[in-house]
Amino acid sequence: MSTESNKIVRVTTHVLQEMKLRRIKISMLTAYDYSIAKIIDQAGIDVILVGDSAATVMAGYQSTLPITLNEMIYHAGSVVKAVKRALVVVDLPFGTYQGNSKEALSSAIRIMKETGAHAIKIEGGAEISESITRILTAGIPVMGHLGLTPQSIHKFGTYVVRAREKDEAEKLLEDSHVLQNLGCFAIVLEKIPSALGKQVAGELKIPVVGIGAGSGVDGQVLVLHDMLGITQDFSPRFLRRYLHLSEEINSAVQHYINDVKTGDFPNEKEQY
Repeated sequence: MSTESNKIVRVTTHVLQEMKLRRIKISMLTAYDYSIAKIIDQAGIDVILVGDSAATVMAGYQSTLPITLNEMIYHAGSVVKAVKRALVVVDLPFGTYQGNSKEALSSAIRIMKETGAHAIKIEGGAEISESITRILTAGIPVMGHLGLTPQSIHKFGTYVVRAREKDEAEKLLEDSHVLQNLGCFAIVLEKIPSALGKQVAGELKIPVVGIGAGSGVDGQVLVLHDMLGITQDFSPRFLRRYLHLSEEINSAVQHYINDVKTGDFPNEKEQY
């Protein structure tokens, strides 16, 4: 962790803007509970995303679509209680903003009031501009999300790299400017060609955080369960596993089972 990063007492949207201007990369990870959020906040992470990926890694759903607003509020509230430094951003879940700007505002207000989070994240471009505008008028910071948008999986039909073709790339670039002009403080770009990611980050004044968008953006985000190796059935090119916790946990549990079965646990020092 950099010395400059250590000096930051509380990360805000303004701090992220300063980091982009000073070319300090932004680090971002997901978290969904108090204990993990406390650990990664103390480690010095800049942004914690309470992602709708909780649907898959916490609840076992096949996609992010089923998770509810109430469930997101529960996870976000747990995370916020643990955080002293990082900016906490919460995903608006599927069905709480598409096509209804009034509901989008209501959903965002509930998240902010009931969790104490600092911002919300929302998927889409020009087609959700009315919802973004309504949320921003309430003074709620908004992070955009373009490229592969998991809430639209049934529209795309696949999780392949987006914006390889010229038309889609031009639409993404156009949407990124729309989001900036509306007032979004940052944008996440997911699973797009690295050259396009670099172009977007170079053209925009706001921070651009990538997940599978190459090294030319202003920061990176990963799902914590993926980078720690808790999940096993997900290995895209952009994922680097920093630990293999699934194997370590399995080994520890087997050790515990053996100690219980053999009577080795608890020993004399572990009893009252």
